[in-house]
Amino acid sequence: MSGILKEIYSHRDKNRAKASVWYFKTGKGQYGEGDIFWGLTVPISRRIAIKYKDVSLKEIDALIKNKIHEVRLIALFILMYKYKNGSQDGKEKVVKFYLKNTKYINNWDLVDLPCCHILGDYLYNLPLSWAYGNSPKPSLGERDKILMKLANSKNLWEQRIAIVSTLVFVKNGDMKPTLKLAKMFLGHSHDLIHKATGWVLREVGKRNSALLYEFLEKNVSKMPRTTLRYAIERFPENLRKEYLRK
Repeated sequence: MSGILKEIYSHRDKNRAKASVWYFKTGKGQYGEGDIFWGLTVPISRRIAIKYKDVSLKEIDALIKNKIHEVRLIALFILMYKYKNGSQDGKEKVVKFYLKNTKYINNWDLVDLPCCHILGDYLYNLPLSWAYGNSPKPSLGERDKILMKLANSKNLWEQRIAIVSTLVFVKNGDMKPTLKLAKMFLGHSHDLIHKATGWVLREVGKRNSALLYEFLEKNVSKMPRTTLRYAIERFPENLRKEYLRK
């Protein structure tokens, strides 16, 4: 553990760390309040994670609980690689670990960069092809139960994990989980959920414009403006303006 922490520290960048304090909103009352940065770039963080991808879950547990933002991000990248290269049983352990430690996944980059590669992939494949020894194959209901538990959480980041993880479903042609959560989040108070919801709805529209138009026609008057702007970002200019007037 001392080795990996020393290597992470060796890449610190004071100027970038100072900028990150502002960029990730760490001031009093802001969503990242109190977070500490060493200023590592994402590519450097990924390289370190690949180098240490074979560390144990016990070691990852220590990293993910670290007070330094980039150390937690590297822990999540290691977890992502461990999931990708793991057996079915190994993937199951990684996902259980991930869900157990969501309180340390407490900023938008910590959510967005790994969640589709871990939880999203797991949930998409859960009802289709997973074998659990002598246990029954998990059902769609179990998948929805996990998503709904996260979406109904009082933790902003668990809510964001839920909606962003559905990108995996969207990319594979299944829009139902995204549309269900997007409807749930219409009345959400936080801009970070508005942005994430609009982003994922935009991806729905890329693959099935009719479904997005249908969702908009039913819900546009109730949608936060940020969600709407993100969702219609790729619309023709005249159509985009028309929706923004509604």
